[in-house]
Amino acid sequence: MGDNARVFDLAVIGGGINGCGITRDAAGRGLSVVLFEKADLASGTSSASTKLIHGGLRYLEYCEFRLVREALAEREVLWGIAPHIVWPLRFVLPHHPGLRPAWLLRLGLFIYDHLGGRRLLPPTRTLDLRRDPAGAPLKPELVRGFEYSDCWVEDSRLVALNARDAAERGADIRTRTQVVDARRAEGCWVITSEVAGRREEVRARVLVDAAGPWAGDVLDVLKVKAAAHVRLVQGSHIVVRRLYAHDRCYIFQNGDGRIIFAIPYETDFTLIGTTDRDYSGRPEDVAASPEEVAYLCAAASEYFAAHITPAQVVWTYSGVRALYDDGAPAAQAATRDYVLALDAPEGGAPLLSVFGGKITTYRRLAEAALERLAPHLPAMGEPFTGSAPLPGGGFPRQGFEHLVKALRTAFPALDPALLKRLARAYGTCAFHLLDGVREEEDLGDWFGAHLCAREVDWLMDREWAMTAEDVLWRRSKLGLRTAPQEAAVLDAYMAARRAGG
Repeated sequence: MGDNARVFDLAVIGGGINGCGITRDAAGRGLSVVLFEKADLASGTSSASTKLIHGGLRYLEYCEFRLVREALAEREVLWGIAPHIVWPLRFVLPHHPGLRPAWLLRLGLFIYDHLGGRRLLPPTRTLDLRRDPAGAPLKPELVRGFEYSDCWVEDSRLVALNARDAAERGADIRTRTQVVDARRAEGCWVITSEVAGRREEVRARVLVDAAGPWAGDVLDVLKVKAAAHVRLVQGSHIVVRRLYAHDRCYIFQNGDGRIIFAIPYETDFTLIGTTDRDYSGRPEDVAASPEEVAYLCAAASEYFAAHITPAQVVWTYSGVRALYDDGAPAAQAATRDYVLALDAPEGGAPLLSVFGGKITTYRRLAEAALERLAPHLPAMGEPFTGSAPLPGGGFPRQGFEHLVKALRTAFPALDPALLKRLARAYGTCAFHLLDGVREEEDLGDWFGAHLCAREVDWLMDREWAMTAEDVLWRRSKLGLRTAPQEAAVLDAYMAARRAGG
């Protein structure tokens, strides 16, 4: 063991939402923390979600009441700490004759309204789809529906902002850094990581495995037997051109017992997903299959008056959920709750393994993780993440339009559409990003889709972006509007800047 190896209170493996959430919580309570991510932040499951902060209406059928209650309560909490990237949505659930009866849907929504301490989100109401605009895009035989509340989230930005806040509180965030060895010695974990061919050793009193689908691989590196098993479940989504004009979402029941969502996406598109099927390959190789694309098109076409075909799909994405394996017979029935497995042998440094979880409950998972680890760590401060805003989120929940107006007043020479996008992505930090800008020329080079060098520099300096893919598909979704040659120019610009050119 190197005498110069730095000793941290906590080391976290995995730069997804759970790893970054735990890192932020620990750093904010005064612990020294290092996070290792072998690729980019949110490069796995955390950027491949359905982008919802929701209780999970269908989980009530599986009696997941604890999970649903916790998730429902988190909707308004997360909206409060990040109102730029989290906001309310209304969901329309049409009653489909022959599937779940209307009384059962209404009962489920009554429980949904009252289980989680809803205060600001509006309650469920019944819709006459023959008269309500929500019925216009649907087949005429769908005459009755229900409308309820959940929230939207920019999932990969939620990860990046947790990491940035953690770094501002003292955490050491190491992306593109793979843990290649870790062993227990002298009451600590001795961790060897590799980045760009160079190896470095650090020590940590406690280690957290939050690698999601790669959690088993990490345990192999650690030579620790898994205390629980992970069930890998693939979820795929498709994006098509906008299917309807209003701003509400749909939740559709399928004949196979599953549900899918159709959600307004990036102004000009509709997001449809997700699938649920067991997955056995390498998580990094996951991709939407032709069968999944056809399934989602057919399921949506059961409800929309317009027939949706694979030829209309402009983008697909797929992720692997690392669910706790509870032995459920079907992938969609597997629990979305999380399990924290602590391995703390007598005289040995503790290991906490995170199994399962969902993006909605990441903050509560982090609190639970630190509670489990408290006996093995220095005295910690009190929980704070439920009230302390994430970077850019320090404005009222319902103050987004006021923020946009303030940006337009401060930067009158800039395109209002650009300012609104920056407000959504960065919240109040947009003022800092644009500091000193008087004319459009001050923003530097342009790379298409309203993306300028000033923003790219910000993402490289403050959010660990290193490639065009990081910027276009994780820090934003501008890849939907960027031509391949523009992405290549952006990559070259970022490579030159990294090299100091």
